[in-house]
Amino acid sequence: MHDIRLVRDDPAAFDAALARRKVAPQSASLLALDEKRRALVTQSENLLAERNAASKAVGAAKASGDDAEFERLRALVSDSKERIAALEAETGEADAALRDALMQIPNLPRDDIPDGADEADNIEDKKWGTPPALGFEPKQHFDLGEAMGCMDFEAAAKLSGARFMLLSGALARLHRALAQFMLDTHVDHNDLTEVWTPVLVRDEAMLGTGQLPKFAEDSYRTTNGWWLIPTAEVTLTNIVSGAIVEESYLPRRYTAHTQCFRSEAGSAGKDTRGMLRQHQFEKVEMVTICKPDQSDAELERMRRCAEGILESLGLAYRTVVLCTGDMGFGARKTYDIEVWMPGQDTYREISSCSTCGDFQSRRMNARWRPDAEDGGKAKPEYVHTLNGSGLAVGRCLIAVMENGQREDGSIAIPDVLQKYMGGASVIRPDGAVA
Repeated sequence: MHDIRLVRDDPAAFDAALARRKVAPQSASLLALDEKRRALVTQSENLLAERNAASKAVGAAKASGDDAEFERLRALVSDSKERIAALEAETGEADAALRDALMQIPNLPRDDIPDGADEADNIEDKKWGTPPALGFEPKQHFDLGEAMGCMDFEAAAKLSGARFMLLSGALARLHRALAQFMLDTHVDHNDLTEVWTPVLVRDEAMLGTGQLPKFAEDSYRTTNGWWLIPTAEVTLTNIVSGAIVEESYLPRRYTAHTQCFRSEAGSAGKDTRGMLRQHQFEKVEMVTICKPDQSDAELERMRRCAEGILESLGLAYRTVVLCTGDMGFGARKTYDIEVWMPGQDTYREISSCSTCGDFQSRRMNARWRPDAEDGGKAKPEYVHTLNGSGLAVGRCLIAVMENGQREDGSIAIPDVLQKYMGGASVIRPDGAVA
């Protein structure tokens, strides 16, 4: 959420930044709401001052025996109470209207973000590794998995419908191995703190990270009002919601492996075969809470944590900077990391790492208190938040399967995963490990 003071200070710059995201000017309507709210606050304060003065005068009038003045002042105080109550209610409505309007507006892009309309305008920043020369026509993951008898979309559809998947045997174990390897790497080598979080959250948590109110249709809600998380970004970031943390607490770096749930609204016809785009999937998420002067370095650090997983697995990838038209709602800058998928003969997204500045922390009222040089209490400031996939587990499984496939239908298991697979180095065409 934006600070209305920034809009007041330079409305033209605010609208210009939104224009880079193809968003119509908002400053005029925001300032009109703000002016109304401030006028109501001024009226309330003036009326309260008048009432307080009249309250003091009531006693003096009674003591002097001026019954007429006493009755006039008492009526004035009584009337003022009703008018103040009405103004306070109207002010509350104006506050809510301004907040609701600010909640709908995306974050402003950083100055170094490339302008563009969609993913075609993203800028490649780095490429690592070489796509494998397989020497035969590569299969996609669903053909490999179904032939092994370890990937069953028909059974999943019978249970739940389209965009669900059932893994069994060696592929279920490989999927679990990937998640465990990611967590172990982030905890043991990347200095992230592992967290086990709920997957059901309240409205406030979804509001805090920007999934609500604008993107309600993208998520699932239970009949009693909980939301199924689309990513552990929601739970990990909201750990500091409503809190004031001390400077020594920061930076705080979290990771969590969770189930994630997305309705995939608006994605009809996209990636309908296989497990690339599912309603239920698993992800190892990374979230950083930090001071404003740390967030740029933390974004680069988070990006390297995600890239390092792919490098350890020997998977070729490229990292791109998203243009203004392709960034998420809450991001100021985003790196997408795309892994090579031989079956599709292209790179596909496997991680997004974003810095949000104080956009989410204002929604959550999450702040930090700088250390005061004189030993007193410094004024709290809003923290900066970052989030990134480290990585999407299902998509990583796809990449391992397709890059490790052999002409006979077997799949080579990356060296770093073999200890999680009982020492096995290959999944045979019949689904057995060896």
